[in-house]
Amino acid sequence: MSSLEAEFSRERKRRARDSFQQAYRLQREAMAEADRALRRELFECVVAHYRRSLEFYPTAETYTFLGWAYSFLGDFKAAISACQRAISLDPDYGNPYNDIGVYLMEEGSYDQAIAYLRKAIGAKRYDCLHYAHYNLGRVLLVKGRIHEAEGEFRRALELEPQYSLARSALSQIATQRIKGALDV
Repeated sequence: MSSLEAEFSRERKRRARDSFQQAYRLQREAMAEADRALRRELFECVVAHYRRSLEFYPTAETYTFLGWAYSFLGDFKAAISACQRAISLDPDYGNPYNDIGVYLMEEGSYDQAIAYLRKAIGAKRYDCLHYAHYNLGRVLLVKGRIHEAEGEFRRALELEPQYSLARSALSQIATQRIKGALDV
């Protein structure tokens, strides 16, 4: 690679990083925004910045964040597509599998969601496994597979003892058992 090509490559990566950072800052701002119309407008800007970053230098991480931004706009088809692009770039990266699982849950495609969440759990590169275990527990709970759901919530807590959503899910199951509302 010539020095000119190397410089061009560094510049593309710098621009990609700058666009990604702008998108991420806007995304945090959008999530905190109470006004729905303004929030939507901000997320549309977030999408534009992530797409710009991808034009300069496509990464699995940026495609995953793009998917997340689409999900906040309610466009689960685009969110899933972005995460599938992330997987095509890095099949070992667990985040997009988890995110697709969540988007499929939102669409009511529970069996497909289970398959993606299991892939997230088995991914070589995924630092937040507790999310995938928790989300798998949520799907299993919806499907009436209470014991399996409990196991996933427990695994989430083993990985992240302070994860309040998993603790809350286990507490709700216990409460329902006490009330006799669950068939176990």
